[in-house]
Amino acid sequence: MAATSAAATFSIGSTASFGPKATQLPQSKPLAVRFNSQSSIVCFNGLKAATFLNCETDSSFFGKDSTAALGRSTSPKSSKSSQMSQNRLKIQASYKVAILGAAGGIGQPLALLVKMSPLVSALHLYDIANVKGVAADLSHCNTPSQVLDFTGTAELANCLKGVNVVVIPAGVPRKPGMTRDDLFNINANIVKTLVEAVADNCPEAFIHIISNPVNSTVPIAAEVLKQKGVYDPKKLFGVTTLDVVRANTFVAQKKNLKLIDVDVPVVGGHAGITILPLLSKAKPSVSFTDEEIQELTVRIQNAGTEVVEAKAGAGSATLSMAYAAARFVESSLRALDGDADVYECSYVQSDLTELPFFASRVKLGRKGVESIISSELQGLTEYEQKALEALKPELKASIEKGIVFGQKEPVAA
Repeated sequence: MAATSAAATFSIGSTASFGPKATQLPQSKPLAVRFNSQSSIVCFNGLKAATFLNCETDSSFFGKDSTAALGRSTSPKSSKSSQMSQNRLKIQASYKVAILGAAGGIGQPLALLVKMSPLVSALHLYDIANVKGVAADLSHCNTPSQVLDFTGTAELANCLKGVNVVVIPAGVPRKPGMTRDDLFNINANIVKTLVEAVADNCPEAFIHIISNPVNSTVPIAAEVLKQKGVYDPKKLFGVTTLDVVRANTFVAQKKNLKLIDVDVPVVGGHAGITILPLLSKAKPSVSFTDEEIQELTVRIQNAGTEVVEAKAGAGSATLSMAYAAARFVESSLRALDGDADVYECSYVQSDLTELPFFASRVKLGRKGVESIISSELQGLTEYEQKALEALKPELKASIEKGIVFGQKEPVAA
């Protein structure tokens, strides 16, 4: 990421440390709270360090005393009162987020994490059952967003009215022995139905697809939106952030690195061998033996199965998926809010390869994908180049499967 100014980012649950900022390739920088400060504080929230950001907003869920204390702690001792005033923490909650499938294993922890975002003014929770209690529970959290619940198809339209970001984790989870393709017949219909409603009620919203198999459900969503005449490829995302989160974690563990420093781009798709971590592009630059490359790549590709087997039939990777999805939601909200330095890996319509959809790092802006970062596919190692070519047939088949499903029945206008 280009270092344009000196700054600090503070986030809930972060561990602060002091030190200089390291310049890196573009990567997503998180935001929970931003404040004016010339001090060289660097904070850690699991995503990145930053050193000077600006926030001009009106409310805070920290409370007045905590806000004042934080302002004092980040202000130089000799600051004038006007400067102290600038250092006050301010937050503008102004975006509406809908989670479709909010009562499920991913939906509930995701809703909690999104409820913590200072950028969210309204959190709409939808499911076919059991969502009223989730909403009641979350509504007691003293953060700015209003929580509303919507149950069943009769209330889906109202859930989506005026929403800026729609997140779709709805569907059945993986069970031991199941592949993502085993989920196709059930989840494909669910995604199709929900995206039809999005097209009718909030066609301008960012759409985040979590429901597996993402390699197929994103093309399904694209076909539905095309039939409805509202398809904007810049606003349709397959959430592959969990692959990046896992890659960063596993590389940091393997090489004894600080997680705050690690950034590994992951390209391709979101299932098995279509997940390709580009370890040669990892930041900071580290060397790996051939054995380490093979071990890390396979573990990142099979990490979902690792969790499914560990839970022994009791669920899939719900908590880490919720964390990764919340990170992508926050990045989208920051982009909508005008942050010009937001980068994430995501599965989107792409011209990087001959495939119509491909996961890679993208730059996000107010209108969605501003640019696709092509440089990370240049100068690949022989191992990565072979893996890239090997994943293409499987990814192509998954994409075509989704397109065929999306086109098989015309959607009523």
